Amino acid sequence: MISFILAILILIVGYNLYGRLVEKIFGPDDRQTPAIAINDGVDCMPIKTWKALLIQLLNIAGTGPIFGALMGACFGPVVFLWIVFGAILGGAVHDYMSGMISERHQGASIAELSGIYLGKAARIVMRIFSVLLLLLTGTVFVTSPAALIAQLTPENLGVSFWIVVILIYYVLATLLPIDKLIGKLYPIFGVILIVMAVSVAGGIMFIPGYEIPEISLQNLHPEGLPIWPFMFITVACGAISGFHATQSPMIAKCIVSEKVGRKVFYGAMIIESVIALVWAAAGVTFYGGTDLLHESLSAMGQSGTVYDISTKLLGTVGGILAVIGVVVCPITSGDTAFRSARLILAEWTGLDQKKIKNRLIITLPLLGIGAILTQLDFNVLWRYFSWSNQTLAMISLWVATAYLLKSKKKFIQSLITALPATFMSAVSMTYILMADEGFKISSAIAYPVGVIFAILLFAVYLVKARQATTA
Repeated sequence: MISFILAILILIVGYNLYGRLVEKIFGPDDRQTPAIAINDGVDCMPIKTWKALLIQLLNIAGTGPIFGALMGACFGPVVFLWIVFGAILGGAVHDYMSGMISERHQGASIAELSGIYLGKAARIVMRIFSVLLLLLTGTVFVTSPAALIAQLTPENLGVSFWIVVILIYYVLATLLPIDKLIGKLYPIFGVILIVMAVSVAGGIMFIPGYEIPEISLQNLHPEGLPIWPFMFITVACGAISGFHATQSPMIAKCIVSEKVGRKVFYGAMIIESVIALVWAAAGVTFYGGTDLLHESLSAMGQSGTVYDISTKLLGTVGGILAVIGVVVCPITSGDTAFRSARLILAEWTGLDQKKIKNRLIITLPLLGIGAILTQLDFNVLWRYFSWSNQTLAMISLWVATAYLLKSKKKFIQSLITALPATFMSAVSMTYILMADEGFKISSAIAYPVGVIFAILLFAVYLVKARQATTA
């Protein structure tokens, strides 16, 4: 239990210390934000800071910090280290930078920012890549909550029924102005999500018979999957997530001052990491080890495992409330995934989103494709989502690095994004070379190739940094 408590404390200290350093390097000022300067009544409009924080949290906290954390926990308590330090040094930096840089470009998407800072070719690639990721994300976040809700309702209201209901909700959330549905529901959902995490944490900490294991570097995965790079891909949203770079611009359009950015963007990621930490600890604690946790995930799936932990740990009523909290996560990320895809396609096509007809032209085909993708196996979808998610995180961090260099920041300051970008470059390349859904190359080849790839990108960064400092 000591490791678990220390991990939470380190996340809080990281927000207050490292978060302030990141904020200082970026340098927020008193310029007008898009919410004030544009205020189109649909996507750009002022939202109170506390609401913006909760909406950002719900936007980014899909099933990743729950399902991903449970699957990551199969590696053992070593996952605690990645969740904590990955979030402080990588994930929260990524979210803050992607949100604040977007805010300084009228709420531009990560695809447009890639074009500005990495070149026109990067813009085209990222437009396609971002929309595909958002489609995968939206689809994953349709099937997973539908499976959970189906466990709480009569048999005639099965998974297919709830998929249709969720897709109808997604149509409304994608089309309506952000303050109509998202702005009203998300703060309530945010409170439910936090109460759920506190309840599960209290259960594993204070109910007799449960003992949270201490951190160990030992790999305890029952199937023998190597920690590098599989754990760093599996956990996804709980530590660092490229999906967040598609979500932060949405709230970048709504914050009323640059000076609340650390609270909204960096803070939301730290809260999400606490949730991931709780579920990773719950997985290994409730089942007494990684073997039984892996058995549960294999037999009942991620949704069934969440339901099993929640109901048996907290009782029927408490368990149902916890499951509702878990259901809130993917639904409130799935709808904003499709909303973000709409905004990226609107940038691409130039369709004015003030007109509901133009919103429908983009939204309906997107959700139609999502409905088709729900027929695919969830585990396959998750693996492709996880890799594309972390690859997007890598690209987003390199975009932030280019921004810092072009903003005439000192070389040492730009390292706050360059170092995690280099790390994620090695992770992403190594994984796609080794994974079953990738090239299935042995670690003897994949490991050095992944490292060389990361070193080459870092070398390019060093050249660009030298050019920027001498210009």
